[in-house]
Amino acid sequence: MAKVELKQPVVAEISELFNGAKTAVVVDYRGLTVEQDTQLRKQLREAGVSYKVYKNTMIRFAAKGTAFEALEPNLEGPTALAVSKEDATAPARILAEFAKKADKLEIKGGIVEETYYDAKGMQVIATIPSREVLLGKLLGSIQSPITNFARVLNQIAESKEA
Repeated sequence: MAKVELKQPVVAEISELFNGAKTAVVVDYRGLTVEQDTQLRKQLREAGVSYKVYKNTMIRFAAKGTAFEALEPNLEGPTALAVSKEDATAPARILAEFAKKADKLEIKGGIVEETYYDAKGMQVIATIPSREVLLGKLLGSIQSPITNFARVLNQIAESKEA
């Protein structure tokens, strides 16, 4: 079997990951212990993020002609790819949080909603809360005036009773 035939399924797998993905983050995982890597994979899996180590050339082939082609400058040295199709900030948020405990983990860059961000940009993306948290804050800010109005009405009713 030719080498090309062995590589095509891997390129197809990466292409499938990129298809419909909101975010792809490239990291350098050198220096992580097996225990740290296992913890990281578990956290990413629980958040619905695909995380796998691929050869840089395979990622280049799969990204050709897509928005993920902008990752090209970051594809040097050992590379792991974290891809999310649901939450656009989850990979960056989890990786940045984990990098605080495991200083060997280095975010190289990434694509969020078809826009390329370098390592510093990904750190900023990591500070954005998840969609659910943002919706909760919005709901809380909408509910607050209604709750305050109900309290005032209740106090007026209590004062008239007394």
